[in-house]
Amino acid sequence: MAEVMEDRRAGSRKMIQELLSVRDRLLALYRDLAAQQPFSAKASVDLLEQFCQALIDYTADAHFRLYRYVDEKRERRRAVLEIAESVYAGVLTTTDEILKFNDRYDFSQGRKSLNLTTLDHDLSRLGECLADRIELEDQIIRVLAAEAAQRERWSGSA
Repeated sequence: MAEVMEDRRAGSRKMIQELLSVRDRLLALYRDLAAQQPFSAKASVDLLEQFCQALIDYTADAHFRLYRYVDEKRERRRAVLEIAESVYAGVLTTTDEILKFNDRYDFSQGRKSLNLTTLDHDLSRLGECLADRIELEDQIIRVLAAEAAQRERWSGSA
């Protein structure tokens, strides 16, 4: 039993670390892309393509890591279920905005040209969306971390 609990704690810690790593990469690319202003075709398009790929990777990764057990009805921790359910609608809203941005700017979909005239405005809106999403995800991460810490204290005192 203690071994199973330790595996779940280690799994939670690893999942959080991996998600934060993917997020950090995305935010670094966002910063680099925003610094490109005014946007030029070649330099901006290459970075924009990398950013769009990282954006989709991050979005899918967060859904997979944070909601997989909830979606599959395998999560049993009440606190995790409650917070996941309370923020899920907001996460879905941000996912829709992220996908709209990607659909508009993903150059890898075979478009011959890309209109960069609205990229500054769209990046600003996306930045606000990502801030909202990160805030929602961090609520789940805090509960997961607190649950893991509580279990460590419990198993340490036994």
